[in-house]
Amino acid sequence: MADAQTRNLQGQALARAGKTDQALAAFDEAVGIDPHNADALYNRGLLYQGEKQHQRAIDDFTAASGLTPQRAEPLLGRALSYLALDRIKEAAADLDEAAQADPRNAQIWTTRGLAYERLGDKTKAAGSYARAINLRPKDEAAQNGLGRVGGKPGQSYETF
Repeated sequence: MADAQTRNLQGQALARAGKTDQALAAFDEAVGIDPHNADALYNRGLLYQGEKQHQRAIDDFTAASGLTPQRAEPLLGRALSYLALDRIKEAAADLDEAAQADPRNAQIWTTRGLAYERLGDKTKAAGSYARAINLRPKDEAAQNGLGRVGGKPGQSYETF
């Protein structure tokens, strides 16, 4: 019988190959062998997210985040599922935490901008979009978002 990490790696390879059902089985087995395998939980969450099973994804991202509180990826993943379920305040809270854990991740800042834009907080949205553009100048989603909230490139904003 394979160990949890081996099954997790096999699941990743199967997911990349588009073999979703087999990948899910591999991640399920990895979590069954080691319920504290944060990588397998995170990867299974991504798979659920791709299948639009957002509550299952949230459950796995929550478990992975609890096991690895310093990692931004599970928080970002959970925030994306919260956004898909229109749970915007929960998404924004996760994105605040993710931005503090990994302040150089442009995707976090772009997604945070979207969350705050949907909450109607144009100041935080503009600050987040501007931060994303500073990190990744060709980020079209951030550029478009900054324009939607009335921000200007190069302007200084508070982000928190």
